[in-house]
Amino acid sequence: MDFNQKAYSQALEHIFALSPSVQSAGFTSGAYKPGLEGMQRFDTALGHPWRKYRCIHVAGTNGKGSVSSIIASALAQGARRVGLYTSPHISDFRERMRVVTGAGWYMPTEREVWDFLQEYDAAMKGLSFFEITTGMAFWWFARQKVDIAVVEVGLGGRLDSTNIIAPELCIITSIGLDHCAMLGGTRAAIAGEKAGIFKPGVPAVVASEDEETAPVFLRAAIAAGCPLIFADSVPGSALERHILSKMDLRGPCQEQNLHTSAVALAVLSGSGQNTARAFDKALTFSKSAILHTAQRSGFRGRWERLQESPEVICDIGHNPPALKINFGRLEALGRPLWIVYGVMRDKDLAGIAPLMPSAAHYILVAPDTPRALPEAELEKQLRELRPELNVQGAGSVAEGISKALENASAAQGEPLVYIGGSTFVVTEAVDYYKHHRS
Repeated sequence: MDFNQKAYSQALEHIFALSPSVQSAGFTSGAYKPGLEGMQRFDTALGHPWRKYRCIHVAGTNGKGSVSSIIASALAQGARRVGLYTSPHISDFRERMRVVTGAGWYMPTEREVWDFLQEYDAAMKGLSFFEITTGMAFWWFARQKVDIAVVEVGLGGRLDSTNIIAPELCIITSIGLDHCAMLGGTRAAIAGEKAGIFKPGVPAVVASEDEETAPVFLRAAIAAGCPLIFADSVPGSALERHILSKMDLRGPCQEQNLHTSAVALAVLSGSGQNTARAFDKALTFSKSAILHTAQRSGFRGRWERLQESPEVICDIGHNPPALKINFGRLEALGRPLWIVYGVMRDKDLAGIAPLMPSAAHYILVAPDTPRALPEAELEKQLRELRPELNVQGAGSVAEGISKALENASAAQGEPLVYIGGSTFVVTEAVDYYKHHRS
């Protein structure tokens, strides 16, 4: 079959249908296949492409995409070519794998994706969408001759498809309760799964030390025989605070993400026991790159401003730990607030509802996916959980955004529109702004 746009679309539809992604089908389907056997077989068929470059492995409940992007942008300073593998994608499947350089970023061409799917069709039988995508990313990075790749874990760590690599640094960001059915019902149990990426002799950086998870990480580091440092044991700096105030990767969690990234860069520089002294050196060298992380790495949907006036922010945070921070920041701003909100059926709405700002105006939506909780059902549940909230429904995400903009534009003060609750909601918001630029 010759390559053309129709052939590419059909090939992509085939892997989505044959092995649906967790993003579209959820973790309860065949999209999630814990274990490394299938991935190891696929990796062998591909010729172990990840062995052709250095790797950094990043796990965590929230913040791992931001940390991965900050580090990739910093490492691309100068002449380095850095592979960056993250999920989920926002608008285009190819966003999951990018090469970051000093001049910016790029993703595979449609032809490259098609070539891969044609060449390795037989080897992909029985694999999950994420296994196929992981193998494709590793293969493409090798073809691009990257110097190093920053690889974000999909789910957990120990049994995640990415855990076939032998990295030179492991990083774990925040630990919260999410995907408990797969990873365990406590933060300690989830930390144990994340710590499964630790490798013998490979330094590990963990974002924070707390009484519930720190013993788990310490035991795992001892068992693996790897050096462990908690990022919050390293003092911050004035330069770090300056970068945080100016960087284009915005959001309420970025303080911890930036600090974790800076400590990781210091460890990566080979500072040994002098991590604190290497901290500012790493930030100084990487300052410009970190300031422009979102622009240079193509990272979207994380407290991203879609419109200036009225201000519109979108964020893919969807679990209680992330939404607690996001909603808390929105509430602290004290501005007239409209929230366009949609959620998947499997999310912990009972755990999310108490976090939702009381004074906001909510426009409830259901993005176009079978996993979405219907707008009417979302409204019904919220009225039961939080009867005092001001809620109304909209027929689609686009209609919800239009309603929010109309109401916010007529409001006094500095109105703010927040769009979130699900990656799917953010995806449709990004698409909306492709066609409705103000």
